[in-house]
Amino acid sequence: MIDRATIDRIYAAADIVDVIGDYVTLKRRGVNYMACCPFHNEKTPSFVVSPAKGVFKCFGCGKSGNAVTFVMQHENITYPEALKSVAKKYGIEVQEKELTPEEQQRNDNRESMFALNGWAADYFANYLHHEAEGMSVGMSYFRQQRGFSDATIKKFSLGYCPSKGDRMSKDALAAGYREEFLTSTGLSLKRESDGSLFDRFYDRVIFPVHNISGRIVAFGGRTLRTDKKVAKYQNSPESEIYSKKNELYGLYFAKKAIQQQDFAILVEGYTDVISMHQSGVENVVSSSGTSLTTEQIRLLNRFTRNITVIYDGDSAGIHASLRGIDMILAEGMNVRVVSLPAPEDPDSFARSHTAAEVQEYIHANEEDFLSFKAKLLLADAGADPIKRSAVITDMVNSISLIPDNIQRTVYIADCARIMNIDENVLVGEVARKRMRAAGDAEADDFVRRQQAQRRAEQSQPQRMIQPETKGGIIEAGSSKDSLEKELTKYLLKFGHRYFELKEGKQFVKMNVAEEILRDLDMDGIQFENRACNEILNLYRRLWSDAGVGAEISVNHFTSHSDPEVCNMSVDLLMSDDNYVASEIWSKKDVHVESVEEILAVGVPKAIVLYKSKILDGLAAEWSSKLDDPNLTEEELKAITQRISMLNVARVQMSKKIQRSIL
Repeated sequence: MIDRATIDRIYAAADIVDVIGDYVTLKRRGVNYMACCPFHNEKTPSFVVSPAKGVFKCFGCGKSGNAVTFVMQHENITYPEALKSVAKKYGIEVQEKELTPEEQQRNDNRESMFALNGWAADYFANYLHHEAEGMSVGMSYFRQQRGFSDATIKKFSLGYCPSKGDRMSKDALAAGYREEFLTSTGLSLKRESDGSLFDRFYDRVIFPVHNISGRIVAFGGRTLRTDKKVAKYQNSPESEIYSKKNELYGLYFAKKAIQQQDFAILVEGYTDVISMHQSGVENVVSSSGTSLTTEQIRLLNRFTRNITVIYDGDSAGIHASLRGIDMILAEGMNVRVVSLPAPEDPDSFARSHTAAEVQEYIHANEEDFLSFKAKLLLADAGADPIKRSAVITDMVNSISLIPDNIQRTVYIADCARIMNIDENVLVGEVARKRMRAAGDAEADDFVRRQQAQRRAEQSQPQRMIQPETKGGIIEAGSSKDSLEKELTKYLLKFGHRYFELKEGKQFVKMNVAEEILRDLDMDGIQFENRACNEILNLYRRLWSDAGVGAEISVNHFTSHSDPEVCNMSVDLLMSDDNYVASEIWSKKDVHVESVEEILAVGVPKAIVLYKSKILDGLAAEWSSKLDDPNLTEEELKAITQRISMLNVARVQMSKKIQRSIL
């Protein structure tokens, strides 16, 4: 556990725009910043970052929090781990208290894997630079065959694994690293015969894979042997810290350049990325030799909507790679394609040209996906009408994936011109494709929702569901949870404000926080919603020390050590941010102009409705006791009297609800 003083230093130093900007491209919109949400797939930005409040909120999926909880959710790590990550970024020393055994075990597993990968990367690099075999074999390959400079080799942490099949594993064990983590990271394999370990990457040059925040999650190893029976590349397996579909090689080094230039270059392999970077073209990433995935495309989409795909001049896999272009189109991104002159690949081309020449070639030779695909497929089809028809169908499939209507229309017109076919025919075909796709997606979604509902019904006991709010409007039928959130929001946003209530002919000035806390404390009420109750109790303590009318800083809540409390605070602060309070008082014949007028209506009504809900619950609870057949006459009388008292209170509360404040 990290002490509060250190947490406060971390939050004081953390610039939320700076922290989140390492993961997504933020664009200023007024006083806030916006981006497409990194937590769900969306085409229109709904992810808002407020530097003034130090919080973020996605109005699409509902994710919210501060700089630390963003890292926590994005990296799928614990709160202390996220604090340490942000602290490291700002050079803050973290002092920790002892964790519980369970917490320690959970943190240790992931951290042990990261630590082992870090050690292995240093081990491979050290072997490359200082051991005879590493220098004669590995360094010779990098310097002479690939033309990498020492600075480039160091930047990408390149290395070499000894040819002796178990040396790295033995050295790791000797250094204190456990066998379970050597096997779970995939650095070592276990022999079935005797259970001994041997190195997965033995006798290979090593390419460490960094995640978006710069931590090493995996390795790629290339053999220098010519034996065709030996796989050319060997990659780390999936693990708790590595999912290949979610990682792009080189993104950690390329993300700033991608943001600055607003486009990313996608190539095939490790050396393509490294050579391009060395030549000065740094907005380059690779899918590490695996098929491009939707997750990787969405990862890039955080930084730019523009992708340029570079293919080898003589690549036999271009046709297969067209699927990747279709996937990029389906994500609403703009795709351009560059073919290098045979027999060049991005690696060799970058080594034989300057950065300016590479960039000039890309700009001069890039084509939109439609022209590229049509030219490629028509060359294979020739004059065969059946094959040409298949090409048109293929083009229609690609165009139908584009979500933007205007962009689809432009591409349909271009396709009609290139294929010499009636544009109306293509319009109809694209429409039919999209209708079928939408129907399939709707059917799949329906099945998923039905299955989820069935699982929920099977796993949870039946319970009464209270009526919820509609459209965010708090009404007499609103749930207790909605009202607790409403009252909590009043405290956070307007606790220091005053409003006036008319008493007879006089107007009495009332403080928002004082009214809410006094009414709740009068009946000893605690909120059922845990996060709201934590906020309520913390606000009560801070308010008691500060005094009536003092403004309590929201930082106490948005930087709370409990992520649930933090997220609830952000949700309430960011919800309906363009108005001052909820529509609790909403009536067509009510006209309110100032904050004070709105609070004069909203605060008393929220309190009355909430207390009414509590009375309803108590009345129902006591009424259920009457069903007990074993009640004595005295117990029955006591329960009846209690119910009678509650009903009187409920009638009084109903009268309050019907008063002019409504």
